[in-house]
Amino acid sequence: MRLGRWASLLAVGLVLGTSGVGYAGEARFDWFEYRGSDPADPKTVAANAYRNPIIAGFYPDPSVTRVGEDYYLVNSSFGWLPGLPVFHSRDLVNWTQISNAIARPGLMNFGQGGLTGGLFAPAISYHEGLFYIVNTSFYSGGNFVVTAKDPAGPWSDPVWLPDLRDGIDPSLFFDEDGRAWILNNDLPEGDKEAYDGHRAIWIQEFDAKNLKTIGPRTMIVNGGVDISTKPGYVEGPHLYKKDGFYYLTAAEGGTGTSHAQMIWRAPTPTGPYTPGPTNPILTQRDLDPKRPNPIEAAGHADLVETQKGDWWAVFLAVRPYAGGEMFNTGRETFLLPVRWVDGWPRILPPGTAIPRQHLKPDLPAQPPAAIPTAGPFTIRDEFEGPTLPLYWMTPRRLDGAWWRLSEGALVLTPQAVTLSDRASPSLWARRQQHRDASFTTELSFTPDRPGERAGLAVVQNDESWFRYTVERLDGVRTLVVAVRAGENDPKPGRILARQPVPGEGPLRLRVTARGGSYDFAVGTGQDGWKPVLTDADGTILSTAIARGFMGVLVGPYAEAGR
Repeated sequence: MRLGRWASLLAVGLVLGTSGVGYAGEARFDWFEYRGSDPADPKTVAANAYRNPIIAGFYPDPSVTRVGEDYYLVNSSFGWLPGLPVFHSRDLVNWTQISNAIARPGLMNFGQGGLTGGLFAPAISYHEGLFYIVNTSFYSGGNFVVTAKDPAGPWSDPVWLPDLRDGIDPSLFFDEDGRAWILNNDLPEGDKEAYDGHRAIWIQEFDAKNLKTIGPRTMIVNGGVDISTKPGYVEGPHLYKKDGFYYLTAAEGGTGTSHAQMIWRAPTPTGPYTPGPTNPILTQRDLDPKRPNPIEAAGHADLVETQKGDWWAVFLAVRPYAGGEMFNTGRETFLLPVRWVDGWPRILPPGTAIPRQHLKPDLPAQPPAAIPTAGPFTIRDEFEGPTLPLYWMTPRRLDGAWWRLSEGALVLTPQAVTLSDRASPSLWARRQQHRDASFTTELSFTPDRPGERAGLAVVQNDESWFRYTVERLDGVRTLVVAVRAGENDPKPGRILARQPVPGEGPLRLRVTARGGSYDFAVGTGQDGWKPVLTDADGTILSTAIARGFMGVLVGPYAEAGR
């Protein structure tokens, strides 16, 4: 499988069945441009080096597998669809999204669950001509597996795995004897926690032909490396075999600043498992939290062996613009080499900061990805093809008839669904991938009913968002910036700024993120940019305040009056 093959798939996204002229009340977005950079990024990177993160923005919980000279990676997507983005690379550095594993309407029903639910922590693997992704879906059936002969899709409908019970983070391991095993996190034996966050890692045999679990479940880790320390939320298990041992890695400490990656090994898949002599094998919790430009919360790693026998790890981490969990970009995908020391893997020595650039893997050189995933970049969508690019997402459902691609524009029909309704609003969005970013579009929209509005939505979750829209107030076409800053705020949001708009022609709307501040500006005709609101408090979109596991998404939005 050659990289050139995947380049032709970049535009293969969601196909829309109808097109044509616009209708009254519709919102037309002629293009959308994203531009981003990070002040702490290296200004230049040597030809033999790469930048961390390798996939910036809300791409958490990476899992990776190798097939020959090709590498495939999958991330979580939670309550956004299409879900479970699948990437391809041949050098572990330049990644191209080739599919979404959950990409057809009706496969998932998240109901009215929060956006931070949905699709958690997938794991990708390959065996005898078939790719497998196992995953957990909150609000929609528990644990499941999907398969594909081609990772670019189509992926199968989900096959549910009820025997995994209420656990999360499943992963598959295919042994040399042909047997398959499935691991996951769950409550300890007896379903009783000895302390808050007490979890265990379980293993069970898996029938890969019939896609079902078989035989007894065995608890192989109770609590974590040292249960006397009351480690919290051991999760994200992965199993490997090397030199006759079975190596288990899993994260401890939750996904915040206490996050850490642990290692055990055993003579058989079912144990007994012995912790390694140096744990954790990756963490940033032992560093000064006041250091400048930190990378934090590292963990949830997956290891892969290259065709040359080297080992590398992909893992999540975050880049705060202020202490702790003050970041809006979500959990991102990083890459570091794995060293084997006296029969044990190690990603970073204790007390070592994650480097923002590193020497590339010893793999054949590859050209940069057509759509960048790291470093400063600009991406402009002209909406000229029959599909949306694969990185566009919408909350909860894919079966709405509220949008279409028409004559080089994304056209939205306003629905009486708001950003707070835990439903499926008229919204397509893409990730904020940098601390400093701008989102710009050109909008044609004439509101003529009370409550009808269209523009840009800046969303962290159902309770934390900005709405930057054109609407009619007191008979005047007006630009409005509104915010909802937590569940105690009114669901319709609070108006922060308003500005009358001359005429009824197209508008250029721009949202600019600057760490914890957001600016909103407008351009009309040949005029330059005029501020509508500056220095809005964007910390309300941070993980520290909004909570959850996601990053900010921004995109075209439309809403009808009720």
